[in-house]
Amino acid sequence: MRIQYRHLLPIAVLALSATFSQAAELSSDGKAAIPRDVQQLIVVDYRAMQNSTAAMDLKERVLPPELKRLETALKNAKLNVDKDADVLAFAAFRDSGAEGTKIVGIAQGQFQTQAILAGFAKSKTKPLVVRNNNIYPMGSAGMSVAFLNQTTMVFGDRSAVKSALDARDGIIPNFLSNGEMVNEMKAVDQRAIWSLLDAKGTQTMMKSVLGDAAQLTDYDTVRNRMKSSRYTMDFDNGVKFDLAVVMSDTLTAATCATLMKGMVIMKKTSGSPLEKTALDRTTIDSNSGTLTVDYSSSDSEFASLLTSSLFQSVVK
Repeated sequence: MRIQYRHLLPIAVLALSATFSQAAELSSDGKAAIPRDVQQLIVVDYRAMQNSTAAMDLKERVLPPELKRLETALKNAKLNVDKDADVLAFAAFRDSGAEGTKIVGIAQGQFQTQAILAGFAKSKTKPLVVRNNNIYPMGSAGMSVAFLNQTTMVFGDRSAVKSALDARDGIIPNFLSNGEMVNEMKAVDQRAIWSLLDAKGTQTMMKSVLGDAAQLTDYDTVRNRMKSSRYTMDFDNGVKFDLAVVMSDTLTAATCATLMKGMVIMKKTSGSPLEKTALDRTTIDSNSGTLTVDYSSSDSEFASLLTSSLFQSVVK
């Protein structure tokens, strides 16, 4: 499965809410069930998302098809994810034994595990047994689910779920052995919405964000020096978005900041007054080898921005 990424503002608003009071933290089992070679990890406070009508409407606008498919499969299997899930995560990872990238979903919450398993038994749904694990098919969509414990399930294509179980059981390296990503996670996992990207994911994201500016010669110079990135979004007081892109050196970070500032100038020349205001509220800087992008606005300004051509160009 090849993943079509939508980055920056769109993916960050997967769980839009007027207030966020809890952190979207993955449990130890959840982290261990993610294979080591993660290209992108998105973690959201699902409870907060469910409490916001705006969040659900916005999610339908920006959520990539692959992630919609996983979430829909959970609902169709009547696993009560809307009611029982507290944290929902999606990990896109590279599998050495397959072409492209796979996605596995992780749901954490207080699930009625015994009732769910009884339902599978009643419908004569037979699991695939992998060591001490049972992988259950979810309807005709080709999705499967496995329970790591009473509070954590993994779901996705059967091969992706099997890879997650292999990672959790130590058959293949898991996310916890990825020192760089684990260190990056420490900077964001106390936030309600956060995401991590590796070097390749970061390069893809930045090329999309820069648009025409990415065609400049300087971009080829900086692309291969992008090591990783992370972003968070909060709605405690208006809308606040923070992106950090880790570069290999200070000069590269400064060069990329210059490219992004050039992109902003290009957008301002053709943007609407609303878009120009949004760009004015965006601060681009670099410090100690890290490019930073910060955006903030009121709730109403951000809601209006969603219908703009600027927003549509970002979500493509």
